[in-house]
Amino acid sequence: MFKPTNGPEWGSGGIFGLTYYRGVVYYTLAMEGEAHFHHEDSENIYRFELLGNGPASGGDTYNAVDYVDDKIYFGGWVHKPAIYKGRVNGGGEIDFRNKYSHIHEYDIAERRVRLVWSDSIHHEYEWVGEVSQIVYDPLSDSLLVARADGMRDLGVYKIDRNTGRAEQVSSVPALKGALYQEYACFDLQPDWKRGVDGVQCFDLVEKKLVKNYIEDWSKISIDGYPVERRGSGYATTGYTRYWHFFRGGLIVGNPVEPVIEELTFVRMFDFPGTPYAPHRSNALPIGGGILAVFNSYSHGYIHVAPEGRARARLFNTVVGPTTLVYVIPPVARIVATLGARVTSMTKKDGSILIGVSNTPNLGGKDATPLENGWREIIEWREDALLNAPLPPVVFRVLGSAVLDQPFGGIPLTGYRVRALRVFSSKSNALRIAEYDIGLPPARIEDDKVTLKEGWNRIDLSNYSNIVSFKLDTPDEKALIYINLE
Repeated sequence: MFKPTNGPEWGSGGIFGLTYYRGVVYYTLAMEGEAHFHHEDSENIYRFELLGNGPASGGDTYNAVDYVDDKIYFGGWVHKPAIYKGRVNGGGEIDFRNKYSHIHEYDIAERRVRLVWSDSIHHEYEWVGEVSQIVYDPLSDSLLVARADGMRDLGVYKIDRNTGRAEQVSSVPALKGALYQEYACFDLQPDWKRGVDGVQCFDLVEKKLVKNYIEDWSKISIDGYPVERRGSGYATTGYTRYWHFFRGGLIVGNPVEPVIEELTFVRMFDFPGTPYAPHRSNALPIGGGILAVFNSYSHGYIHVAPEGRARARLFNTVVGPTTLVYVIPPVARIVATLGARVTSMTKKDGSILIGVSNTPNLGGKDATPLENGWREIIEWREDALLNAPLPPVVFRVLGSAVLDQPFGGIPLTGYRVRALRVFSSKSNALRIAEYDIGLPPARIEDDKVTLKEGWNRIDLSNYSNIVSFKLDTPDEKALIYINLE
């Protein structure tokens, strides 16, 4: 257990990059700026001394890690030294002049850290793109790096893992990605407020870029509705498809050759206006399927301008628990629930290691001289996690948040009791769409339920796959409980 301690940053960082490889458990502890390497007989801690004098803060908050041979490559960002500027109008600020983006190499045999590459513009208010994803390219023996969080030097970069020489291969900001066959695919995220606009793939053979922009999200959506504010979460591959998870759900398919199979949007745990999202975590290939995380409270705000307080209160709304979902097409099944955030996961022998934090990242005026969260690493037996009885789950949805936007995307598979309790301030109707996550995903059924003024109970026992919902007309006073037992 890691308690709150020194670390000038926003709210809580977490345990990032959690990886088990060749007998070593690696993770970066943010916001303290500590990279930990646990061998069977010892522990090495690196505090980013190669970038300057302390104290450090940051390290990694996106799980930028990959490995090859006997090397672990870890990246991210770090303040070295960190400068807390103090309180300004009640909120705190950080000076960015000592903020670096970085990639380091850990030699397992020699137990030694080497700085591969770093970048900084030494600006008080701006920073270069953080390293948020590292994908090893085995054909050129290089590292492909995604960068979208920052003001300059954004896109996809190819970095020589020996010399540190960097070459930009795409100027479109990218946050997360994964190796898909002989391509390295990343999101297209030119506007971080809007989020994912499609997928860009770098051809490792012909060294060219293929871009797949999604012009109309409702056309590729399995429930027929669009999705807004698609902040990128993480990516993985499996079943010869590329899977990219973001706020509102995921896309799955072939981004390189859509004529073979187009990308499909599958709504999953979409709660508009709230921070519920697969942000700052990772997916874990396990048992031939995909273990995915949707975080309850990944980001929050405390100090905002008066005109933004109403939106901040809504954004800070906690809808339900963090969920771990096991995707084995054609079904997705909730296998566990946890607190505010799962920040990283890895497989270790017959167990799964899960890094968690009880506090979110906070907004731009919420910097403090302390890391605010309680963090720990949970060890869960793989067979117990994947085969345990399903946990009871309750989601509480505010009508003022969803209005008449689609919401939900709740996996019902395996639950005996599945129901809605809806308080409606007026006569209304609720549309229900049922679909699966087969390959390709399929729409199953559409229903419309009449809501009377007051409390309504809706039995969902006729549905056994994934369901999403939509109110016919906005009802800001509506209150919706989704109950699974």
